[in-house]
Amino acid sequence: MIARLRFFIFLYVLSLPIVVYAQGVTPATIDQTLGRSGQKTGDVYRVGFPRTDLHVSVNGLAIKPGLALGSWAAFTGTDDHAMVMGDLVLLEEELNPVMAQLRSSGFEITAVHNHLMEETPKILYLHYMGHGPVAQLAASLRAALAVSKTPLEKPAASAEEPAPPAWVKSVEDAVGRKGTFKGGVLSYGVPRGDTITMAGMPMAPAAGVGEAINFQAADSGNVATTGDFVLTADEVNPVISELQAHHILVTALHSHMLTEQPRLFFMHFWCVGSPESVGGGIAAALKHVSTK
Repeated sequence: MIARLRFFIFLYVLSLPIVVYAQGVTPATIDQTLGRSGQKTGDVYRVGFPRTDLHVSVNGLAIKPGLALGSWAAFTGTDDHAMVMGDLVLLEEELNPVMAQLRSSGFEITAVHNHLMEETPKILYLHYMGHGPVAQLAASLRAALAVSKTPLEKPAASAEEPAPPAWVKSVEDAVGRKGTFKGGVLSYGVPRGDTITMAGMPMAPAAGVGEAINFQAADSGNVATTGDFVLTADEVNPVISELQAHHILVTALHSHMLTEQPRLFFMHFWCVGSPESVGGGIAAALKHVSTK
């Protein structure tokens, strides 16, 4: 009797549908096409294309690529049904040729604007989104980047990072958070406390909906900061007031996406000052933002 029961259970198990759970996009597919590797954070695979070819300065201060010159692409979904979104750092003469190449591949252009002010040469930032098989998206993105002078060769192996200079701890103490120091730049990615959705699907902070704040050394012991606050409508003006109270310039306010919920505004900023004063200003502004 027991043997007969086991046999029927075995037949029942065989009749059940086989469910295969997607494991996200395959990084190796993206790496092979783009010629470099990225970083996986949760379900997001993000690849960077720093504009190391550019020599940009703001009022005489040379901008490190990690401060404000990093093009990037964030892939989510599955290999067959992926989404990519990101931000390309372009010279004025590169903008429309790159845009045309992206549109010819079916990509949506979601924003074109400045992030900095008084920089030399003038830099524009192109935000985009694409849907389709991940291999096709990566190939289309590479073709668009090739229209610009963005370095596409495989980056050299990173040298061991030196110990962070003293200003890094001073900024971290003032901000009240630990950051990541790499390539001479102290970076913060601060997730929002609410859920951001696109077409009903939650968006991870690594896909471009987290507060992004960067610092680098300036002259006379000072630091420079720039980045973007990701804000809901009711947060915009309290953050502006707090930044201005701390002598941090607002350089741009605009959207990066088209159909996100809730509607988001991206506020870019710039300041050069002591680590304590600049970090303190950023910390004060963050208190007006819903963050984790």
